[in-house]
Amino acid sequence: MLRLPHHNLATCDGWSRREWMRIGGMALGGLTLPALLAQEAARRTLAAPSAHAATFGKAKSIILIQLLGGPGQHETFDPKPLAPAEVRGPFATIPTSTPGLQVGELMPQIARHTDKLTVLRAMVTDDNAHSSSGYYMLTGVPHVPKNSENATPKFPNLHPGMGAVVRHLQPTVGGIPSCVHLPDYIYNDGRITWPGQDGGWLGRAADPWLLVCDPSADDFKIPDLALPEDVAQQRFQGRRGLREQLESTLAEVERRRVPDGFDEQTRLAYGLLAAPASREAFDLGQESDVQRDAYGRTRFGQSLLLARRLVEAGVRIVQVNWTRLEGKENNGGWDTHKDHNDSMKGWLMPIMDQAVAALFDDLQQRGLLDDTLVAWTGEFGRTPKFNARGGRDHWGKCFSIALGGGGIRGGQVIGESDEHAAYPVSGVVQPEDLTATLFHALGFNPDTELHDPLGRPLPISRGRVMTEFFA
Repeated sequence: MLRLPHHNLATCDGWSRREWMRIGGMALGGLTLPALLAQEAARRTLAAPSAHAATFGKAKSIILIQLLGGPGQHETFDPKPLAPAEVRGPFATIPTSTPGLQVGELMPQIARHTDKLTVLRAMVTDDNAHSSSGYYMLTGVPHVPKNSENATPKFPNLHPGMGAVVRHLQPTVGGIPSCVHLPDYIYNDGRITWPGQDGGWLGRAADPWLLVCDPSADDFKIPDLALPEDVAQQRFQGRRGLREQLESTLAEVERRRVPDGFDEQTRLAYGLLAAPASREAFDLGQESDVQRDAYGRTRFGQSLLLARRLVEAGVRIVQVNWTRLEGKENNGGWDTHKDHNDSMKGWLMPIMDQAVAALFDDLQQRGLLDDTLVAWTGEFGRTPKFNARGGRDHWGKCFSIALGGGGIRGGQVIGESDEHAAYPVSGVVQPEDLTATLFHALGFNPDTELHDPLGRPLPISRGRVMTEFFA
């Protein structure tokens, strides 16, 4: 959750600000001054439109839905009704608003919205591990090596996620961070954090703002966006002034841009506390009971509603992560190694289908859909055949995702899988193509170069902009 930094905050290397003052004349954190200046130049400069100018910057915001565990392609966007029972499963298919397009029967609400969606049926990571395949999907950079389960953020897998890149290039929008993740970070069992969710080699200042929260709770609020009861507004301003006087003594260090994100994070926190518009963006109490019920009174559903409020307030990327459901099989996530069908029918698909459909309804009714791109994704799909426990296992060789809104042409299917939804036949899309396309939609040229800690220029994406996705 959001927190104001303490004055004794250490840097990401574990050094205090006092120690930085003591060594202020030395190279900072191993970074040369030219590298720091190069990063700052990239930070100030938004990319110019590419050759695909007609589709550049079509979206003001992106809502990135990450379904933790990997949703099965067979029960969602790529059912195989003619395949053997051990492949197709027990569920039927249903027609959609797109002529000729069938989806799994467990998503009747989303079926109403396929006229707004581009479905990608040949997404490929070729990686069957949650954390490394997830890293690839979040960053557009393959993990080294692939198939590395319980991978953590460490060299050489420190590429920043999409949201971190946007935060680096455009830190705030109207005083609000340009990228927010909620309602929790993504992790493997044991709270082992996936790489690709933070600023990586861009540094802590580029970290998306993570809100660990449960918007479905009756007493939901973002605690750090409210002043403590004993701190009146006048007293708060006084504290702020005192802090600014103290910080002026650190001017020399600040000119060298110590990469700990301290001041920027603090300024943002003060801005959020002081600005009524910022606090209102997080206030679900302003939504009617009818609207909240439409999304479903679940953590996921209310997180999508909160995401809509945040993009309405100007946030460029809101990433909504599926969180585990306590007491459910497979930890309540999409990693359905056991009792796959019961999990899909019992809670996973009903919760997801209701919330995602409500999001599209809501965005359309508010006139936000043309400016807001919604990406429905996971880290991979599920195996074509069921295992001995009635589950489907990890499968990164071919799976489905979907995009809608934000200039995306609806009612189309890109790519084709084989008769078992096991391998691609045509139209392969890899994560770097996805990130390039999403950056392009937001108005950031994928060729935009950032500089890593060694001063090397690296493009924000090496993928191909999929202009065929757009209307």
